[in-house]
This record gives sequence, C-alpha cells and structure tokens, in this order.
Amino acid sequence: MSLDIPFPIIGHRGAAGLEPENTLRSFSRAVRLGVDAVELDVHWVHDELIVIHDDTLERTTNGTGPLDSISLAELRELDAGAGERIPTLTEALDLLLTDCAVNIELKGSGTAIRVARLLKQHYPCAEVLVSSFMLTELRAFHEVCPEVDIAPLFGRRAPDLAKLEASLSPWSVHLSRRNANATLIRAIRDAGYRCLIYTVNEPDEAAALLGHGASGVFTDFPDRVRTPSGASR
Repeated sequence: MSLDIPFPIIGHRGAAGLEPENTLRSFSRAVRLGVDAVELDVHWVHDELIVIHDDTLERTTNGTGPLDSISLAELRELDAGAGERIPTLTEALDLLLTDCAVNIELKGSGTAIRVARLLKQHYPCAEVLVSSFMLTELRAFHEVCPEVDIAPLFGRRAPDLAKLEASLSPWSVHLSRRNANATLIRAIRDAGYRCLIYTVNEPDEAAALLGHGASGVFTDFPDRVRTPSGASR
C-alpha cells in the first residue's frame, strides 16, 4: 500500500484543520495537498456505514442527540460544515481510492463486520488500513477480512506488544503524540511494527518524531506538515 513508504503523511479526518472534518470537501482538500493517505472514522447506523467521528451530532453538525436518534434520511440532510453532508463510507472510498490509501477507523461495536463485508465485496484490492481503539472490533474485522491490514490505536495506555503479536499481528501500531516517547517508539519498531503518531500539527514535531524512529504521522494540517527532509523516498 502507499502507506508502505518512508514517513507517510496521513490527513487526519481529511484536512480537519482546514475544512469540516470527515467530509468529502475535507478529503478532497487533503488529496490536493498531496497526502499519502486519508484517515476517516466510521459508524454503523440505520443499516449504513457513515463517516463521522462522534456518536453524537452536536460537535460537527447542526443536529443534536445521538446518531441513531434520527433517521438515516435526516442524518443525510444535516449540515456537517460549509454546507457539506455526512458522507457514507462508499462515497468516501469512491472519492479517495484513485488518489491515495485510506485508513478506516472503526467506531462503535458491530462496525467491523460491516466494513469487512463492504471491502471484500466492493473493494477487494483497495489500499486500505483498518484501525480501532477496540481490539475486539479489530479481531472481528480480521476474522472476516484477513487480507486487509489492521492497526490498534492507543492513547494514554501503552500497548502490550506480546499480546498484540499473539492476538492481532498488526501492520502498524498507532500512538497519541502525548504518549509517543522515544523509548516506546523504539520498542514498537524493535518488535517489528511500524509506529504512526497522531495528531501532529507542527513540522518540527514531525521531524523530531522521525528522529525517534516513528514511521509516519497523522495531521490536521497537511498544508504545513510534510515529510521531513531526513526521510528518504
């Protein structure tokens, strides 16, 4: 996949610092800025895979309440910023996969199986990486779609690398920048995994993480965070 290059730059929810996050407009902006991949978040709601981060509507749309408190048709009429609508995963993949890889983050229980089935049926050779904070969802995804690479996400909690190898054998491990010290990054790399860091919005920090051994970064600002000069391509 195109993530398998020296220090890929991944647009976090598209170009979330520049456009309304997780919208087709945001994804298109990230592609125009030359990202190597786009990360997006997916929930399974009303028999549809929709691209949105939160399980409530207030922060990113003009709606209120939980995602499942209104119908799918009503969800699709909401303003997700700048007149954009909440996209489906299919719409997002159709837009992005001709230009870059896609990192799908699974949100909510039951999402894994539906994403796995969609990829197997309609995107069998796509450049896709699937990630989640929920290891049970990653295992469920991997059982149905073992040919697609997976990546566990970790925030404040450090990964148990021995347990990861036994239960998941991931392609990469994703760490919060708040927890991404040189010792932990090196341990992950020594265990044989790539280590991608979220969410990095300053070029100097990206360069420092490269020096610590990080494999790449997620950024809200792909206009200013580029592959550091020390990463040869």
